[in-house]
This record gives sequence, C-alpha cells and structure tokens, in this order.
Amino acid sequence: MIPWEHLDTAPIPGEAGSLRLMRRGAEFSIQLDRNELMNSRLFGSEEALARLAAERIATIAAPRVLIGGYGMGFTLRAALGHLPLKAAVTVAEIVPAVLAWARGPMAELTGPCLDNPRVAIREADVAAVIAERGNAYDAILLDVDNGPDGLTRVANDRLYDAGGLAAARAALRPGGLLAVWSAHPDTAFSRRLGQAGFAVEEVAIRARGKRGARHVIWLAGRR
Repeated sequence: MIPWEHLDTAPIPGEAGSLRLMRRGAEFSIQLDRNELMNSRLFGSEEALARLAAERIATIAAPRVLIGGYGMGFTLRAALGHLPLKAAVTVAEIVPAVLAWARGPMAELTGPCLDNPRVAIREADVAAVIAERGNAYDAILLDVDNGPDGLTRVANDRLYDAGGLAAARAALRPGGLLAVWSAHPDTAFSRRLGQAGFAVEEVAIRARGKRGARHVIWLAGRR
C-alpha cells in the first residue's frame, strides 16, 4: 500500500481549523484537520450537481451561474461540459490555497478549467457574493460543506438558515435554481427550503458510479 504524503496545510479564513492536502500515488485528498472532505476518486455526485442544474436551466441561451466552493474542480468541469458556450460561470472560493493547489499539484484533475474564458474566479466568501446584488444568477450551486451546516466554516451556517436562503432566492433570476450538495439527507433543511419560497426536489446520487456512499442534492427552484 502506498503511504499518504502530506503536501500542504492551509488556514481557513476566520476559523481555527486548517485544510490539509494529501497525496497517495495519483489519488488526492483534502482534509479538514483529520476528516476527509473530498477525494479525487469520488466525484460522481459533485459532477451530478452541475449536470442536474444545467438540465433544469437548459432553455436559457446565456445563463449566469455561481458555484460556491471550488474543491477539486469537478463541479466546475462538469458545468462547463453541460452549459452552453455563452454561459458565464463565477466560482467563489474563500481559501486561496485551494486555487493554488488546483494550479499546482492537482493541475491534471481540472486545473485548465480555471483559465476557461467562460469562468471568473472570486477569492471570496460565497455568502458575500450572493448578497452583492439581486436577480444576478440563473443558478447557484453550493458545495462548500459536507451538508447544510457549517462544517468547514462555522460562518457557513448562514448559507443554510432562513436569512441565507432568502438571500439566495433574491440573488436568483425568476425561475432560477438553487442546488445544494450534501453527504447526507436533512429533512429540516428540505423544510426550510420550502418555507423560503422554493419548490424542492431531493435527489440521491452515488459518490462513484453505481457504488459508493449515497449523497444528496437539493434542486430548489425559485417560485
């Protein structure tokens, strides 16, 4: 068995914890302290987040899309593959080192996507980007935690509470879509989405093809 190699550690803005980038052969892992957040072998549900969102806004010729959290870039890569050529995609990533890793040791995964002319990168809190202006996006895709709670950053809780969902709804154009990735179901979050004025669909997706853990994607259309 090839041992894990610790490549780098990066602080999380505003938090005491840190992210660790690990490599084992061609496999990468990003960990919050000792807890694995993502692995380069398990990205099926991250790709599904983009694919399902793109399918639901497919009638829009030039959609504007916001992705919260770059991670390992699988959601961005899938979005570029499914969205039309006139789409404009903004990626908000608050940890600068994550983007440095994407251009450095993990460049072979999805790094070229960062230089796609349809993509704009913001080193910023996605909650702040959402709050900047209303009616800005046709879809907002959130994959910043392991679910609708602030695991990576306590401040991320505000994305998923009533105020955060109201802000997301205001940032969406009429008929826009909020898509949220989670490692687990959460009935309370589904209820909050409905109370915030969204029509909610909850989709179970495998992490790796037909195998692996079963993740959840909420597809919440602005009513």
